[in-house]
Amino acid sequence: MKKNSIAKNYIYNLIYQMLTIFLPLVTTPYLSRILGAKQIGIYGYTTSILAYFILFGSLGIAMYGQREIAYFQNKKDKRSKVFWELIIIRFVTLIISTLIFYFVYVRGVRYSFYYKILLIQLVANIFDISWFFQGIEEFDKTVIRNLIVKLLCLVLIFTVVKTYDDLWKYFLIYAGAEFIGNLSIWLYVPKYIEKVDIGKLNFKRHIKPTLALFLPQIAIQIYTVLDKTMIGVLTNNMVEVGLYEQAQKIVRAGVIILGALQTVMNSRIANAYANNDEKEIHLCLEKSFKFVWLFAIPMMFGLIGVAYKFVPWYYGKGFDGVTNILIFTSPILIAIGLNGITGVQYLVQVGKQNIFTKSVIFGCLINVVCNLILINKYGGVGAAIASFLAEFCIFLYQSRYFKREFTLFQIFELSYKNFICGIFMLIVIMIVSHFLPVSIWNTLLELFVGGVVYVGLLLLFNDEFLRDLLKQVYYGVTNRFMRS
Repeated sequence: MKKNSIAKNYIYNLIYQMLTIFLPLVTTPYLSRILGAKQIGIYGYTTSILAYFILFGSLGIAMYGQREIAYFQNKKDKRSKVFWELIIIRFVTLIISTLIFYFVYVRGVRYSFYYKILLIQLVANIFDISWFFQGIEEFDKTVIRNLIVKLLCLVLIFTVVKTYDDLWKYFLIYAGAEFIGNLSIWLYVPKYIEKVDIGKLNFKRHIKPTLALFLPQIAIQIYTVLDKTMIGVLTNNMVEVGLYEQAQKIVRAGVIILGALQTVMNSRIANAYANNDEKEIHLCLEKSFKFVWLFAIPMMFGLIGVAYKFVPWYYGKGFDGVTNILIFTSPILIAIGLNGITGVQYLVQVGKQNIFTKSVIFGCLINVVCNLILINKYGGVGAAIASFLAEFCIFLYQSRYFKREFTLFQIFELSYKNFICGIFMLIVIMIVSHFLPVSIWNTLLELFVGGVVYVGLLLLFNDEFLRDLLKQVYYGVTNRFMRS
Protein backbone atom coordinates (compact mmCIF):
# COMPACT_ATOMS: atom_id res chain seq x y z
CA MET A 1 0.00 0.00 0.00
CA LYS A 2 1.45 3.37 -1.06
CA LYS A 3 1.97 5.74 1.84
CA ASN A 4 1.48 9.50 1.86
CA SER A 5 4.50 11.67 2.65
CA ILE A 6 5.07 12.76 6.26
CA ALA A 7 4.39 16.38 5.30
CA LYS A 8 1.11 15.48 3.58
CA ASN A 9 -0.04 13.28 6.45
CA TYR A 10 0.91 16.00 8.92
CA ILE A 11 -1.23 18.54 7.08
CA TYR A 12 -4.19 16.15 6.96
CA ASN A 13 -3.83 15.26 10.62
CA LEU A 14 -3.35 18.90 11.59
CA ILE A 15 -6.61 19.76 9.83
CA TYR A 16 -8.37 16.89 11.60
CA GLN A 17 -7.02 17.83 15.00
CA MET A 18 -7.69 21.53 14.49
CA LEU A 19 -11.30 20.73 13.71
CA THR A 20 -11.65 19.38 17.23
CA ILE A 21 -10.33 22.63 18.71
CA PHE A 22 -11.61 25.13 16.11
CA LEU A 23 -15.20 24.94 17.32
CA PRO A 24 -14.41 25.78 20.99
CA LEU A 25 -12.05 28.62 19.99
CA VAL A 26 -14.60 30.25 17.72
CA THR A 27 -17.55 29.77 20.06
CA THR A 28 -15.78 30.60 23.35
CA PRO A 29 -16.25 34.43 23.18
CA TYR A 30 -19.95 33.91 22.39
CA LEU A 31 -20.60 31.19 24.97
CA SER A 32 -18.68 32.97 27.75
CA ARG A 33 -21.04 35.92 27.35
CA ILE A 34 -24.23 33.81 27.00
CA LEU A 35 -23.62 31.05 29.57
CA GLY A 36 -21.12 32.62 31.96
CA ALA A 37 -18.29 31.07 33.97
CA LYS A 38 -20.51 28.95 36.25
CA GLN A 39 -22.37 27.19 33.43
CA ILE A 40 -19.14 26.56 31.55
CA GLY A 41 -17.69 25.23 34.80
CA ILE A 42 -20.57 22.74 35.06
CA TYR A 43 -19.80 21.59 31.52
CA GLY A 44 -16.10 21.22 32.30
CA TYR A 45 -16.74 19.34 35.55
CA THR A 46 -19.30 16.85 34.15
CA THR A 47 -17.30 16.13 31.00
CA SER A 48 -14.23 15.47 33.17
CA ILE A 49 -16.26 12.74 34.91
CA LEU A 50 -17.35 11.34 31.53
CA ALA A 51 -13.71 11.21 30.40
CA TYR A 52 -12.90 8.54 32.99
CA PHE A 53 -15.61 6.24 31.65
CA ILE A 54 -14.49 6.77 28.06
CA LEU A 55 -10.96 5.95 29.19
CA PHE A 56 -12.05 2.79 30.97
CA GLY A 57 -14.17 1.59 28.06
CA SER A 58 -11.52 2.32 25.45
CA LEU A 59 -8.70 0.62 27.38
CA GLY A 60 -5.43 1.34 25.53
CA ILE A 61 -6.86 0.31 22.17
CA ALA A 62 -6.51 3.64 20.33
CA MET A 63 -2.77 3.92 20.97
CA TYR A 64 -2.16 0.18 20.69
CA GLY A 65 -4.40 -0.21 17.63
CA GLN A 66 -2.62 2.49 15.63
CA ARG A 67 0.71 0.78 16.27
CA GLU A 68 -0.55 -2.73 15.42
CA ILE A 69 -2.23 -1.57 12.21
CA ALA A 70 0.99 0.27 11.25
CA TYR A 71 2.89 -3.00 11.59
CA PHE A 72 0.65 -4.56 8.90
CA GLN A 73 0.15 -1.61 6.55
CA ASN A 74 0.84 -3.74 3.48
CA LYS A 75 -0.90 -6.93 4.61
CA LYS A 76 -4.64 -6.56 4.22
CA ASP A 77 -5.54 -9.95 5.68
CA LYS A 78 -3.55 -9.41 8.89
CA ARG A 79 -4.66 -5.84 9.44
CA SER A 80 -8.29 -6.91 8.88
CA LYS A 81 -7.92 -9.56 11.55
CA VAL A 82 -6.39 -7.08 14.00
CA PHE A 83 -9.09 -4.52 13.21
CA TRP A 84 -12.02 -6.84 13.99
CA GLU A 85 -10.37 -8.24 17.10
CA LEU A 86 -9.85 -4.78 18.55
CA ILE A 87 -13.26 -3.46 17.50
CA ILE A 88 -15.06 -6.32 19.28
CA ILE A 89 -12.97 -5.92 22.44
CA ARG A 90 -13.62 -2.17 22.46
CA PHE A 91 -17.34 -2.71 21.90
CA VAL A 92 -17.66 -5.01 24.91
CA THR A 93 -15.64 -2.82 27.28
CA LEU A 94 -17.44 0.38 26.26
CA ILE A 95 -20.85 -1.25 26.75
CA ILE A 96 -19.79 -2.22 30.29
CA SER A 97 -18.52 1.32 30.88
CA THR A 98 -21.79 2.81 29.60
CA LEU A 99 -23.89 0.66 31.95
CA ILE A 100 -21.78 1.63 34.97
CA PHE A 101 -21.99 5.31 34.01
CA TYR A 102 -25.78 5.05 33.72
CA PHE A 103 -26.33 3.46 37.12
CA VAL A 104 -23.82 5.68 38.97
CA TYR A 105 -24.29 9.14 37.40
CA VAL A 106 -27.51 9.27 35.41
CA ARG A 107 -29.92 8.24 38.14
CA GLY A 108 -30.69 11.12 40.48
CA VAL A 109 -27.25 12.63 41.26
CA ARG A 110 -26.31 16.30 40.94
CA TYR A 111 -26.27 17.34 37.27
CA SER A 112 -27.94 14.04 36.30
CA PHE A 113 -29.82 15.75 33.45
CA TYR A 114 -26.53 16.66 31.79
CA TYR A 115 -25.10 13.20 32.42
CA LYS A 116 -28.06 11.75 30.48
CA ILE A 117 -27.05 13.78 27.44
CA LEU A 118 -23.41 12.74 27.87
CA LEU A 119 -24.51 9.11 27.46
CA ILE A 120 -24.72 9.88 23.73
CA GLN A 121 -21.06 10.91 23.72
CA LEU A 122 -20.06 7.76 25.59
CA VAL A 123 -21.89 5.54 23.09
CA ALA A 124 -20.31 7.52 20.22
CA ASN A 125 -16.88 6.29 21.28
CA ILE A 126 -17.89 2.72 20.43
CA PHE A 127 -17.76 3.72 16.75
CA ASP A 128 -14.48 5.68 16.90
CA ILE A 129 -11.99 4.07 14.48
CA SER A 130 -9.74 7.04 13.77
CA TRP A 131 -6.84 4.96 15.15
CA PHE A 132 -7.22 2.56 12.21
CA PHE A 133 -6.77 5.25 9.55
CA GLN A 134 -3.88 6.75 11.51
CA GLY A 135 -2.26 3.31 11.48
CA ILE A 136 -2.48 2.96 7.68
CA GLU A 137 -1.41 6.62 7.28
CA GLU A 138 -4.60 7.65 5.48
CA PHE A 139 -5.37 10.76 7.50
CA ASP A 140 -7.39 12.43 4.76
CA LYS A 141 -10.22 9.91 5.21
CA THR A 142 -11.21 11.43 8.53
CA VAL A 143 -10.96 15.08 7.52
CA ILE A 144 -13.72 15.89 5.02
CA ARG A 145 -16.63 14.30 6.88
CA ASN A 146 -15.53 15.74 10.21
CA LEU A 147 -15.21 19.15 8.59
CA ILE A 148 -18.86 19.00 7.56
CA VAL A 149 -19.96 17.83 11.01
CA LYS A 150 -17.93 20.51 12.83
CA LEU A 151 -19.25 23.30 10.62
CA LEU A 152 -22.81 22.10 11.23
CA CYS A 153 -22.05 22.07 14.95
CA LEU A 154 -20.72 25.63 14.73
CA VAL A 155 -23.90 26.84 13.03
CA LEU A 156 -26.12 25.12 15.60
CA ILE A 157 -24.35 26.72 18.57
CA PHE A 158 -24.82 30.23 17.22
CA THR A 159 -28.44 29.61 16.22
CA VAL A 160 -29.70 27.44 19.10
CA VAL A 161 -27.78 28.47 22.24
CA LYS A 162 -29.33 31.85 23.03
CA THR A 163 -29.81 32.16 26.81
CA TYR A 164 -28.23 31.21 30.15
CA ASP A 165 -30.63 28.24 30.39
CA ASP A 166 -29.53 26.72 27.07
CA LEU A 167 -26.61 24.81 28.59
CA TRP A 168 -28.34 21.49 27.86
CA LYS A 169 -28.41 22.40 24.15
CA TYR A 170 -24.68 23.03 24.27
CA PHE A 171 -24.19 19.54 25.74
CA LEU A 172 -26.43 17.97 23.10
CA ILE A 173 -24.72 19.66 20.15
CA TYR A 174 -21.27 18.46 21.19
CA ALA A 175 -22.41 14.92 21.98
CA GLY A 176 -24.43 14.64 18.77
CA ALA A 177 -21.58 15.97 16.64
CA GLU A 178 -19.18 13.34 17.97
CA PHE A 179 -21.72 10.58 17.40
CA ILE A 180 -22.39 11.57 13.78
CA GLY A 181 -18.70 12.16 13.07
CA ASN A 182 -17.64 8.73 14.35
CA LEU A 183 -20.38 6.93 12.43
CA SER A 184 -19.53 8.66 9.15
CA ILE A 185 -15.93 7.40 9.15
CA TRP A 186 -17.18 3.82 8.80
CA LEU A 187 -18.17 4.49 5.19
CA TYR A 188 -14.49 4.23 4.22
CA VAL A 189 -13.86 0.91 5.96
CA PRO A 190 -14.87 -1.58 3.18
CA LYS A 191 -12.02 -0.39 0.94
CA TYR A 192 -9.35 -1.30 3.50
CA ILE A 193 -10.82 -4.23 5.41
CA GLU A 194 -11.93 -7.67 4.27
CA LYS A 195 -14.24 -10.19 5.90
CA VAL A 196 -12.67 -12.58 8.38
CA ASP A 197 -13.79 -15.81 9.97
CA ILE A 198 -14.90 -14.88 13.48
CA GLY A 199 -13.81 -18.31 14.68
CA LYS A 200 -10.20 -17.44 13.78
CA LEU A 201 -10.12 -14.23 15.77
CA ASN A 202 -7.72 -14.24 18.71
CA PHE A 203 -8.83 -11.72 21.32
CA LYS A 204 -6.64 -13.01 24.12
CA ARG A 205 -3.37 -11.92 22.51
CA HIS A 206 -4.40 -8.26 22.70
CA ILE A 207 -5.41 -8.18 26.35
CA LYS A 208 -1.96 -7.87 27.92
CA PRO A 209 -0.54 -5.19 25.56
CA THR A 210 -3.73 -3.09 25.67
CA LEU A 211 -3.72 -3.21 29.47
CA ALA A 212 -0.04 -2.25 29.42
CA LEU A 213 -0.97 0.92 27.52
CA PHE A 214 -4.18 1.36 29.53
CA LEU A 215 -2.30 1.97 32.78
CA PRO A 216 -0.30 4.96 31.49
CA GLN A 217 -3.43 6.40 29.89
CA ILE A 218 -5.12 6.33 33.30
CA ALA A 219 -2.20 8.31 34.66
CA ILE A 220 -2.24 10.71 31.71
CA GLN A 221 -5.96 11.28 32.26
CA ILE A 222 -5.29 12.22 35.88
CA TYR A 223 -3.15 15.20 34.97
CA THR A 224 -5.17 16.21 31.90
CA VAL A 225 -8.72 15.82 33.22
CA LEU A 226 -8.54 15.31 36.98
CA ASP A 227 -7.41 18.94 37.32
CA LYS A 228 -10.96 20.10 36.63
CA THR A 229 -12.44 17.41 38.85
CA MET A 230 -10.13 18.32 41.73
CA ILE A 231 -10.78 22.06 41.36
CA GLY A 232 -14.52 21.33 41.55
CA VAL A 233 -14.19 19.01 44.56
CA LEU A 234 -11.58 20.97 46.53
CA THR A 235 -13.01 24.45 45.95
CA ASN A 236 -16.68 23.54 45.33
CA ASN A 237 -16.59 26.52 42.98
CA MET A 238 -17.86 25.94 39.44
CA VAL A 239 -16.77 29.47 38.48
CA GLU A 240 -13.13 28.53 39.16
CA VAL A 241 -13.61 25.37 37.10
CA GLY A 242 -15.03 27.54 34.31
CA LEU A 243 -12.03 29.89 34.36
CA TYR A 244 -9.63 26.95 34.22
CA GLU A 245 -11.65 25.31 31.43
CA GLN A 246 -11.51 28.46 29.30
CA ALA A 247 -7.75 28.86 29.72
CA GLN A 248 -7.22 25.22 28.79
CA LYS A 249 -9.10 25.66 25.50
CA ILE A 250 -6.50 28.14 24.28
CA VAL A 251 -3.49 26.09 25.36
CA ARG A 252 -5.11 22.90 24.01
CA ALA A 253 -5.08 24.43 20.52
CA GLY A 254 -1.30 24.68 20.70
CA VAL A 255 -1.01 21.14 22.07
CA ILE A 256 -3.03 19.83 19.12
CA ILE A 257 -0.78 21.58 16.61
CA LEU A 258 2.24 19.91 18.20
CA GLY A 259 0.46 16.57 18.58
CA ALA A 260 -0.57 16.41 14.93
CA LEU A 261 3.00 15.72 13.83
CA GLN A 262 3.42 13.21 16.64
CA THR A 263 0.44 11.17 15.42
CA VAL A 264 1.89 11.04 11.91
CA MET A 265 5.35 10.11 13.18
CA ASN A 266 3.93 7.37 15.43
CA SER A 267 2.98 5.21 12.46
CA ARG A 268 6.17 6.04 10.55
CA ILE A 269 8.41 5.14 13.51
CA ALA A 270 6.43 1.96 14.29
CA ASN A 271 6.76 0.85 10.67
CA ALA A 272 10.49 1.71 10.63
CA TYR A 273 10.99 -0.25 13.86
CA ALA A 274 9.21 -3.27 12.37
CA ASN A 275 11.66 -3.07 9.43
CA ASN A 276 14.74 -2.48 11.66
CA ASP A 277 15.38 0.91 10.06
CA GLU A 278 17.30 2.71 12.81
CA LYS A 279 18.32 5.56 10.52
CA GLU A 280 14.70 6.41 9.71
CA ILE A 281 13.76 6.33 13.40
CA HIS A 282 16.55 8.75 14.33
CA LEU A 283 15.69 11.08 11.45
CA CYS A 284 12.00 11.19 12.43
CA LEU A 285 12.84 11.94 16.06
CA GLU A 286 15.23 14.73 15.13
CA LYS A 287 12.60 16.34 12.91
CA SER A 288 10.07 16.08 15.72
CA PHE A 289 12.32 17.83 18.26
CA LYS A 290 13.11 20.63 15.83
CA PHE A 291 9.42 21.02 15.07
CA VAL A 292 8.49 21.23 18.77
CA TRP A 293 11.17 23.83 19.49
CA LEU A 294 10.23 25.85 16.40
CA PHE A 295 6.55 26.15 17.32
CA ALA A 296 6.18 25.55 21.07
CA ILE A 297 8.55 28.34 22.11
CA PRO A 298 6.83 31.18 20.20
CA MET A 299 3.42 29.81 21.26
CA MET A 300 4.47 30.00 24.92
CA PHE A 301 6.01 33.48 24.72
CA GLY A 302 3.18 34.71 22.52
CA LEU A 303 0.53 33.68 25.07
CA ILE A 304 2.48 35.24 27.92
CA GLY A 305 2.95 38.47 25.98
CA VAL A 306 -0.68 39.05 24.94
CA ALA A 307 -2.55 37.47 27.88
CA TYR A 308 -3.46 40.69 29.74
CA LYS A 309 -4.84 42.39 26.63
CA PHE A 310 -6.30 39.22 25.07
CA VAL A 311 -8.53 37.97 27.91
CA PRO A 312 -10.78 41.07 28.31
CA TRP A 313 -12.00 41.27 24.71
CA TYR A 314 -12.01 37.52 24.05
CA TYR A 315 -13.92 36.28 27.12
CA GLY A 316 -15.77 39.38 28.28
CA LYS A 317 -16.71 40.35 31.85
CA GLY A 318 -16.28 37.89 34.70
CA PHE A 319 -13.27 36.06 33.21
CA ASP A 320 -10.34 38.19 34.45
CA GLY A 321 -9.07 35.19 36.41
CA VAL A 322 -8.27 33.41 33.12
CA THR A 323 -5.24 35.69 32.56
CA ASN A 324 -2.94 34.28 35.25
CA ILE A 325 -4.07 30.71 34.59
CA LEU A 326 -3.22 31.18 30.91
CA ILE A 327 0.24 32.57 31.69
CA PHE A 328 1.12 29.77 34.12
CA THR A 329 -0.28 27.11 31.78
CA SER A 330 1.63 28.20 28.65
CA PRO A 331 4.99 26.49 29.50
CA ILE A 332 3.20 23.15 29.40
CA LEU A 333 3.31 23.40 25.59
CA ILE A 334 7.05 22.70 25.67
CA ALA A 335 6.81 19.94 28.28
CA ILE A 336 4.00 18.11 26.45
CA GLY A 337 5.77 18.49 23.12
CA LEU A 338 8.98 16.95 24.47
CA ASN A 339 7.50 14.02 26.37
CA GLY A 340 5.20 13.32 23.45
CA ILE A 341 8.33 12.55 21.44
CA THR A 342 10.25 10.59 24.06
CA GLY A 343 7.15 8.73 25.26
CA VAL A 344 4.39 7.99 22.78
CA GLN A 345 6.43 8.62 19.66
CA TYR A 346 9.45 6.55 20.70
CA LEU A 347 9.02 4.32 23.77
CA VAL A 348 5.55 3.06 22.81
CA GLN A 349 6.32 2.56 19.12
CA VAL A 350 9.45 0.50 19.81
CA GLY A 351 7.71 -1.72 22.36
CA LYS A 352 8.98 -0.15 25.61
CA GLN A 353 5.54 0.31 27.14
CA ASN A 354 6.69 -0.63 30.63
CA ILE A 355 9.05 2.34 30.81
CA PHE A 356 6.36 4.62 29.39
CA THR A 357 3.88 3.33 31.97
CA LYS A 358 6.25 3.94 34.88
CA SER A 359 7.00 7.46 33.67
CA VAL A 360 3.38 8.59 33.47
CA ILE A 361 2.49 6.97 36.81
CA PHE A 362 5.42 8.91 38.27
CA GLY A 363 4.06 12.11 36.70
CA CYS A 364 0.57 11.27 37.89
CA LEU A 365 1.68 11.03 41.51
CA ILE A 366 3.51 14.35 41.25
CA ASN A 367 0.43 15.97 39.73
CA VAL A 368 -1.98 14.69 42.40
CA VAL A 369 0.30 15.73 45.28
CA CYS A 370 0.94 19.17 43.76
CA ASN A 371 -2.79 19.63 43.08
CA LEU A 372 -3.62 18.87 46.71
CA ILE A 373 -1.06 21.43 47.86
CA LEU A 374 -1.59 24.17 45.28
CA ILE A 375 -5.30 24.15 44.33
CA ASN A 376 -6.53 25.01 47.83
CA LYS A 377 -4.27 28.07 47.88
CA TYR A 378 -4.11 29.16 44.24
CA GLY A 379 -7.12 27.55 42.55
CA GLY A 380 -6.76 27.20 38.78
CA VAL A 381 -3.26 28.72 38.79
CA GLY A 382 -2.18 25.99 41.21
CA ALA A 383 -3.59 23.30 38.92
CA ALA A 384 -1.71 24.84 35.98
CA ILE A 385 1.59 24.79 37.85
CA ALA A 386 0.99 21.19 38.97
CA SER A 387 0.30 20.08 35.40
CA PHE A 388 3.52 21.64 34.09
CA LEU A 389 5.61 20.05 36.85
CA ALA A 390 4.07 16.65 36.11
CA GLU A 391 4.65 16.87 32.35
CA PHE A 392 8.24 18.05 32.70
CA CYS A 393 9.09 15.35 35.26
CA ILE A 394 7.71 12.74 32.85
CA PHE A 395 10.04 14.04 30.14
CA LEU A 396 13.05 13.88 32.48
CA TYR A 397 12.15 10.32 33.50
CA GLN A 398 11.72 9.16 29.90
CA SER A 399 14.92 10.86 28.73
CA ARG A 400 16.94 8.41 30.87
CA TYR A 401 15.88 5.64 28.48
CA PHE A 402 16.23 7.80 25.39
CA LYS A 403 20.01 8.31 25.50
CA ARG A 404 20.58 5.81 22.70
CA GLU A 405 18.90 8.24 20.32
CA PHE A 406 19.47 11.65 21.96
CA THR A 407 20.95 12.88 25.23
CA LEU A 408 19.35 15.70 27.21
CA PHE A 409 22.12 18.02 26.09
CA GLN A 410 21.54 17.17 22.42
CA ILE A 411 17.79 17.74 22.78
CA PHE A 412 18.18 21.18 24.35
CA GLU A 413 21.08 22.07 22.04
CA LEU A 414 18.55 22.04 19.20
CA SER A 415 16.60 24.80 20.95
CA TYR A 416 19.03 27.58 21.85
CA LYS A 417 18.32 29.66 18.73
CA ASN A 418 14.58 29.33 19.27
CA PHE A 419 14.82 30.41 22.92
CA ILE A 420 16.93 33.47 22.09
CA CYS A 421 14.54 34.53 19.32
CA GLY A 422 11.53 33.75 21.51
CA ILE A 423 12.77 36.00 24.32
CA PHE A 424 13.30 38.88 21.89
CA MET A 425 9.82 38.17 20.51
CA LEU A 426 8.30 38.45 24.01
CA ILE A 427 10.11 41.75 24.71
CA VAL A 428 8.86 43.25 21.45
CA ILE A 429 5.26 42.09 22.08
CA MET A 430 5.26 43.60 25.58
CA ILE A 431 6.64 46.93 24.30
CA VAL A 432 4.05 47.12 21.51
CA SER A 433 1.28 46.05 23.91
CA HIS A 434 2.17 48.82 26.37
CA PHE A 435 1.21 51.49 23.83
CA LEU A 436 -1.97 49.85 22.49
CA PRO A 437 -5.47 49.68 24.03
CA VAL A 438 -7.45 46.44 24.40
CA SER A 439 -8.92 45.20 21.12
CA ILE A 440 -8.90 42.18 18.85
CA TRP A 441 -7.00 44.01 16.12
CA ASN A 442 -4.29 45.18 18.49
CA THR A 443 -3.82 41.65 19.81
CA LEU A 444 -3.48 40.35 16.25
CA LEU A 445 -1.01 43.15 15.50
CA GLU A 446 1.06 42.24 18.57
CA LEU A 447 1.17 38.57 17.53
CA PHE A 448 2.01 39.49 13.94
CA VAL A 449 4.88 41.76 14.96
CA GLY A 450 6.14 39.15 17.43
CA GLY A 451 5.94 36.42 14.79
CA VAL A 452 7.86 38.53 12.27
CA VAL A 453 10.58 39.20 14.84
CA TYR A 454 10.82 35.50 15.73
CA VAL A 455 10.98 34.23 12.15
CA GLY A 456 13.23 37.07 11.02
CA LEU A 457 15.78 36.43 13.77
CA LEU A 458 15.78 32.68 13.07
CA LEU A 459 16.49 33.38 9.41
CA LEU A 460 19.34 35.70 10.45
CA PHE A 461 20.65 32.81 12.59
CA ASN A 462 20.43 30.70 9.42
CA ASP A 463 18.13 28.10 11.01
CA GLU A 464 18.19 25.25 8.48
CA PHE A 465 15.01 23.54 9.69
CA LEU A 466 12.94 26.71 9.26
CA ARG A 467 14.49 27.41 5.86
CA ASP A 468 13.71 23.87 4.67
CA LEU A 469 10.17 24.13 5.99
CA LEU A 470 9.58 27.45 4.21
CA LYS A 471 10.99 25.99 0.99
CA GLN A 472 8.62 23.01 1.20
CA VAL A 473 5.66 25.32 1.73
CA TYR A 474 6.75 27.60 -1.13
CA TYR A 475 7.31 24.78 -3.63
CA GLY A 476 4.12 23.05 -2.53
CA VAL A 477 2.02 26.17 -3.11
CA THR A 478 3.84 27.00 -6.36
CA ASN A 479 3.39 23.49 -7.78
CA ARG A 480 -0.29 23.46 -6.85
CA PHE A 481 -0.75 26.90 -8.49
CA MET A 482 1.07 25.81 -11.66
CA ARG A 483 -1.08 22.66 -11.97
CA SER A 484 -4.25 24.65 -11.60
